[in-house]
Amino acid sequence: MDQSMKRTLQRLIRRIPFQLLKTTLSKWAHILEEDLLLLDFTQPKCLFTENLLSLCEGKGTTVKHITELEMIYIIENPNQVMWRAFQLLDAREDAPSIELTQFKEQFKAHLTELNSHVSIKIKKHTDEAVWIRIAWGDNFTKPNHLKPTYAVHHLQTPYVFVTGLTVKHKPLLNQALVLTTRYGSIKDASLSGRNLVAIRDLLMRQYQQVFPTKHPKPLQEKNHVPTNPNIEKEQIENTENRLQMACEAFGDGTLPQLQKAVYQLETKFRDNSNRTLTGSDEPFRGVVEFTSTNLLESLRHAVSSGIASTPVTPLLSSITQKGRNYFVVTDKGV
Repeated sequence: MDQSMKRTLQRLIRRIPFQLLKTTLSKWAHILEEDLLLLDFTQPKCLFTENLLSLCEGKGTTVKHITELEMIYIIENPNQVMWRAFQLLDAREDAPSIELTQFKEQFKAHLTELNSHVSIKIKKHTDEAVWIRIAWGDNFTKPNHLKPTYAVHHLQTPYVFVTGLTVKHKPLLNQALVLTTRYGSIKDASLSGRNLVAIRDLLMRQYQQVFPTKHPKPLQEKNHVPTNPNIEKEQIENTENRLQMACEAFGDGTLPQLQKAVYQLETKFRDNSNRTLTGSDEPFRGVVEFTSTNLLESLRHAVSSGIASTPVTPLLSSITQKGRNYFVVTDKGV
């Protein structure tokens, strides 16, 4: 192995948590079972890494082998990076007919035609997702395996999930995807997060939804002390009404574990006490961000428990209805 390959493997091993190393290496076809017995997984990680590098050097490890190990780790642990969703638009009639072999051949052909200095590896996962790893180079440099781009695409769907993509390489990847999948264009879906499964399920509606059974209406506020003996029944009905609205807005059962929703405000400032800002022709700009370990579950609970008002504002319900977690709010709406 040359120094570049050693550095790439060394960084990869450092990146993998020590408790996952043995499991990850056991799935690497380049390392045999008897090779694993030669490694001491109780050693400090720095010493373990040096011993692994020595073992790999003796086995003639290549860049191809190292990228295989990296793909194993990323596919098994996708939540270690930030993912952004994209949506393919204007499908041609033959778009649904593309299968894996065609996709591999055509994607590699299209991307290398746009940039011949790339290294591409494509692998199909057990959940039918096609994983693409791209190391980018140019006319003066070899492909940089330290900073690859990953793209995940489920064939016969218009969605692609990408991480590690720079502004420079975005047009190249987009064009190769559009040509290969037989669509007309591709756009940012305004959805991102670390939990790949969550943003996939939200975008593809792969979770239990509840559809409206009636037109939602605001609950009646009671300012007086109720004396009606049927008040308990009314309270039960109000509780059920809130629960129904919460489920209609955010779904029922287990929800995708989305961690964040961002609202970029570009609205007119309205406050009679501040004439300077109120009279300005420029919109008032700001950013509001909601975060939680499970944002959709938190919002559903806030509505069903009465903490948030009903009916649910479109600012919140749009997360599930539009499959997005990034919105630009103007005076015309979201």
